Amino acid sequence: MGFGAAIARRMGLEGAAVIVNYPGDKSEAAKVVSDIVASGGRAISLRADITKRDEVQIMLSESVKAFGPLDVLVNNAGAYEFLPLEAITEEHFHNLFDLNVLGTILVTQAAIPYFKRTGGSVVNISSVVSVCPSELGPVYSATKGAIDALTKSLAKAHASRQIRFNTLNPGLTPTEGVRSLGEMGRVMLNDILRQTPLGRNGSVEDVAAAAVFFASDESSFITGESLLVSGGRR
Repeated sequence: MGFGAAIARRMGLEGAAVIVNYPGDKSEAAKVVSDIVASGGRAISLRADITKRDEVQIMLSESVKAFGPLDVLVNNAGAYEFLPLEAITEEHFHNLFDLNVLGTILVTQAAIPYFKRTGGSVVNISSVVSVCPSELGPVYSATKGAIDALTKSLAKAHASRQIRFNTLNPGLTPTEGVRSLGEMGRVMLNDILRQTPLGRNGSVEDVAAAAVFFASDESSFITGESLLVSGGRR
C-alpha cells in the first residue's frame, strides 16, 4: 500500500518488470500487480516476511527466476508506532527496528549477489524525521536515522561494483497508514501542513517520481545521498 504501491505502479509504467513483496494478505499486492499488467507491464507478487532470512532468500531466488538479474531494489517496507520515552518497551523497540532496519539489511544482503555486472540502484525509503525527529516517536525517528547512515555506508562499500545507494525522505503523507490513525492522523497532517513551505501535503506519487529518478540512469553519478521529499520542511 501507500508508497510501495505507488512506486511499484510507476516503475511498471516506466518499463520495469516488478516484483511486489507482501508479508501476509495478498489482496493489496494482487491489485498492484493487476494494475501494472493492465497497463502493459510485467509484474508478479511474492510473499516474504523480510525479518526472516530464509524467507527473504527464497523471495530473491524466485525473483531472479521470474525476470532475471536485478537492476533496482526499493526497500520500502516499514512500520511506525508513536510512543514517548516513558512508554517505550522492548517489544516496541524490536518491532520497529526489526522491520525498518533489520528487514532492509536482510533484503539488501540477499539482493546484492543478484545485481547485474553493470551495477544498479538501491533506493531506501527513510523519512524526514531522520533529520527533523518527531517528539512523538523517538524510536521510529531513530530507525530512519539508522537507514540514512546504513545507506551512506553501503554506498561506499559497493561503489566499486557500480551499485548506488540513496534514500528518499518523505514528509508525512496521507497514506492508508496515516488515515488509519483517525483523529491523531488528521491532527498530525494539519500540523505538518502548517510547517510546510510549499503549503500542501505530499502525495505517494511525489515519492514514486523521486524513486524512479534514483532508479534511472538520470542519477548515475549520485550515491550515498538523502533526498527530502517534504515540501521544504526540514
